[in-house]
Amino acid sequence: MNQLEVFNCVQGSPEWFACRRGIPTASELSTVMAEGRTKGSPSVTRRKYMLTLIGEIMTEECVEGYSNDHMDRGKTMEDDARAMWAFMTDQEPTAVGFLRRGRVGASPDSLVGTDGLLEIKTKLPHLQLECILQNRLPPEHVAQCQGQLWVSGRQWLDFVSFWPKLPLFRVRVERDEPYIAKLKVAVDDFLAEMDQLIVKLRG
Repeated sequence: MNQLEVFNCVQGSPEWFACRRGIPTASELSTVMAEGRTKGSPSVTRRKYMLTLIGEIMTEECVEGYSNDHMDRGKTMEDDARAMWAFMTDQEPTAVGFLRRGRVGASPDSLVGTDGLLEIKTKLPHLQLECILQNRLPPEHVAQCQGQLWVSGRQWLDFVSFWPKLPLFRVRVERDEPYIAKLKVAVDDFLAEMDQLIVKLRG
């Protein structure tokens, strides 16, 4: 197992983008695992992500992530959600920039003690209320959360979603080794395909 590297940079800074350049990250592992619309067919989004990473490797330049007003607003709310979680749990989260293990990385919103992580999402009111009613980790976030546990080597993650004036949603996500094994296979296959394409493109 590759050794964990911890980078204490500010998320979204040039240093942070440099740390993640050319490698799949937890936030995109659902894309790495994606299949096409027909089972067994290639995924267009997976191919696009692979070519984006190859472009970063070949140009040695990062492609900065897409941002919109909702995402920008979410960043400003993250501190409120973190403070509310800390008050509810009586625990002190620690900010971290980027974690890398071999050729895969993750950017959890905080480290908690020696065994935990904190992942914060902001959701529009109707989505926040749906989270509260379902009372489980939303399926679209499973790959990211388990990917963060894989990369970090930690045992649990508290997933939090937040919107002002609505109750905070919190669910404990335990490490799922069978799922993480599937992630590893998917990432290994993805990286092998990337390497083959890089050889072809450079040849």
